[in-house]
Amino acid sequence: MALDTLERSTPPTFRQGLSITSKTLLLGLLAVLLMAADHRLQISQPIRSGVALVLAPLQWVSLQPVNAVNALTRYFGNLEEAQDAALSFQTRTIAQAQRLQQVEQLSQENAHLRQLLDLRSQVAGPSKAVQVLYDTSDPYTQRVVVDRGLMAGIVPGSAVIDTTGVVGQVTRVYPLVSEVTLLTDRTQSIPVMNARTGSRHVANGDPQALSGSLDLKFVPAGADMQKGDLLTTSGIDGVYPAGLHVGRIARIDRRVDSSFARVHAEPMATERGRHLLVLQPVKDWPEPPKPEPIKAPKAKSQVPAMPPVGAKP
Repeated sequence: MALDTLERSTPPTFRQGLSITSKTLLLGLLAVLLMAADHRLQISQPIRSGVALVLAPLQWVSLQPVNAVNALTRYFGNLEEAQDAALSFQTRTIAQAQRLQQVEQLSQENAHLRQLLDLRSQVAGPSKAVQVLYDTSDPYTQRVVVDRGLMAGIVPGSAVIDTTGVVGQVTRVYPLVSEVTLLTDRTQSIPVMNARTGSRHVANGDPQALSGSLDLKFVPAGADMQKGDLLTTSGIDGVYPAGLHVGRIARIDRRVDSSFARVHAEPMATERGRHLLVLQPVKDWPEPPKPEPIKAPKAKSQVPAMPPVGAKP
């Protein structure tokens, strides 16, 4: 065989079939036929069901991390919302409780002020309403500071009362504030009268006995004095008006070896409010206008009437 013949002819092993274009067209047509047959006859449905059954556990396992992350996100989000709601509810509850306490306090102050105004109308002399600011820092005295002073007309020695009775006396006056010494202070004394018997005594403050009381000294052992007797101001000192409630006798100690009895009285104004009434000393009260003397009517003169002219007697 000639060499040129071997070079130009293709060996049987390397002979080519259909072209690539023809194969592509043939396979595309086959795919279209298979899809049409599957759509009509549902040939691949069992295969799809089997594949889905096999892949379902794998799909569930693959979704668990995502579900866990979503659950944790929802948990922490709900926890934060619940904490915010609880904090908001607690804040509203505290605010409502505070307002309720303020309403109760304002109601008590309103009732106290109404009683104080009624008492002010009953007092004959001039008076001024004051408000308690704070207690003094001295632990050995019992004094309070009120919000009225010299510029408001407060003078030393003025009596201080509330709706239950006498509270104390103004002892120091400053331009804007004043100090009130309570009846239970050891330096305070007040003339009192037993409302039942009419006997007069002098009560001194005793902060030690009965957690703050009044001590009636030099009371005869045989004096008609009973537990529960009401003590009022006698009005003989020129400071306190007569008839104001001071206290009630709480304890009477009669000793055989002493001719005097030790009498302790509990002040009426034990629970002091925020508002008090300051009375000017009785000696400074303006004198009431003197009544005008009643003038006697003039006597008419008994002059006989003259008969008219020409009349017969």
